[in-house]
Amino acid sequence: MGLTTRLLVPVACVLFLVGGRVQSQDATFWNDQAKQTLQSALNRERTLNKNVAKNVVFFLGDGMGVSTVTAARILKGQNMGNPGEETVLKWEEFSSVALSKTYGVDKQVVSSGSSATAFFCGVKANNNMFGLDSRGRDGDCASSIGAAVDSFLILAHRAGKSTGFATTSRVTHATPAALYAHTPKRSWENDGDIPTEEAAKGCTDIGAQLVENGHVFDVVLGGGRRELTDTNETDPEYPDEVGQRTDGRNIIEEWMGKKAADRTKYVWNLEQFNNADPAETDALLGLFEPSHMHFEVDRAGDEAGEPSIAEMTAKAIKILQKDPHGYFLVIEGARIDHAHHGSNAARALTDTLAMEEAVIKAMELTNEEDTLVIVTADHSHTMSFGAYPLRGNPILGLYDDGEGSDGMPYTTLNYADGPGGEIERDSYNAVGRRRNLTNVNTGDIDFKQSAIVPRSSESHAGEDVAIYANGPMAHLFHGVHEQNYIAHVVRYAACLDYKEHCDMSSAPSRHGFNLRLILVTVFLSVRFWI
Repeated sequence: MGLTTRLLVPVACVLFLVGGRVQSQDATFWNDQAKQTLQSALNRERTLNKNVAKNVVFFLGDGMGVSTVTAARILKGQNMGNPGEETVLKWEEFSSVALSKTYGVDKQVVSSGSSATAFFCGVKANNNMFGLDSRGRDGDCASSIGAAVDSFLILAHRAGKSTGFATTSRVTHATPAALYAHTPKRSWENDGDIPTEEAAKGCTDIGAQLVENGHVFDVVLGGGRRELTDTNETDPEYPDEVGQRTDGRNIIEEWMGKKAADRTKYVWNLEQFNNADPAETDALLGLFEPSHMHFEVDRAGDEAGEPSIAEMTAKAIKILQKDPHGYFLVIEGARIDHAHHGSNAARALTDTLAMEEAVIKAMELTNEEDTLVIVTADHSHTMSFGAYPLRGNPILGLYDDGEGSDGMPYTTLNYADGPGGEIERDSYNAVGRRRNLTNVNTGDIDFKQSAIVPRSSESHAGEDVAIYANGPMAHLFHGVHEQNYIAHVVRYAACLDYKEHCDMSSAPSRHGFNLRLILVTVFLSVRFWI
């Protein structure tokens, strides 16, 4: 079945399923379901996982607000032939859920860089920069001096753990770059991006900082070859494209030069990626596009091929988990955000589901006794889910029970602003009518949902986003938190700089027993029998 066909579940099929399922969901069904959930909550205190987190796997769905999660959940169910609303995403099974307040120091609605500074580095920042505290000012190199803050990935490396990240964006893009770089301008991805006067003050580009700071990571996967290679270097996949650096440096070669040659691999296509054996690889650099990687639904059109986010996650874990001291891994589903900016809900939702596959894979490869897994978002988008559609109505379809007061149909998913805010035109003049979607396949992968305010790029939204957590100390996510709190939970759970949690002899185990008491009891028992 083709993707577009699967995206738009036939209404007749859905209504048939809805009729059958809704009739059976009587009072007994809902009461039993609630009782099971209540019992799980009552049992929770007895099963809190207070272990030290040896490993941390952190998932960031860029732009994955609550409306995106809800719509993706329904799409997943409808792709399976069900009504959809009853579906559960993997992270919705996690033991703890909280909310994150996403505002920045200077903005009600944040950019990805400033929010990444919050949840990676533990402090809120100003817009359009990352790895700096509030002393940093947009585009002002001097303001960054003395303002640098480090991510928990850097702290984990200093603690002796293996580290890495994978993203579907450029590895020098705002969110992943906050893991290793400190810059007052998120667009300074290569040396040619920095104004001469600012470079003279000592600021280096993000690509250069991947060598200066990010060489400590053991796995780096994503896109962005062009930011790391010189203008004289031809891209290996696209002969008509060249690098964008003007300083003659090849950051890829420099990064590789920091590692043990016989255990380090660089890959740029799917075959090379698949051939990289985790058992024989201690460091892996994979760059699969000159810019961002493809949207999930478009990967099949890439002749050289590139791995899915789930495949990158699995490969990274298998490489990192060889370290007996543990590991930290960050995974970003970056293109959820990019699709939303284009008012393209179909791609945003399918990339959300692709990230869910990565979460599923991570849960299969890890143990919740020693691995803290977090799924969250940096910010939301202005996509809304409204009207009064019938149960099981295709999530990417038209509202099935009415029209607007202008007599025209509309979709249940819409945006407050964005490219979908077009109005009809009579000759060269706007006539103020919204698009007539009659006979339009709104489930098509390229369809742009309507928007109120026309903009070339849809904007971020400012409401809270969800935090889902499972594993050691996940229960510390328990309410409505400032976004920078997330990094502190990670650091506490893994004993990076909250040392009171490090002493396992005094820390309660998963079952609430005191380890010191157990050891003393065993010792006295042995003495008694001797």
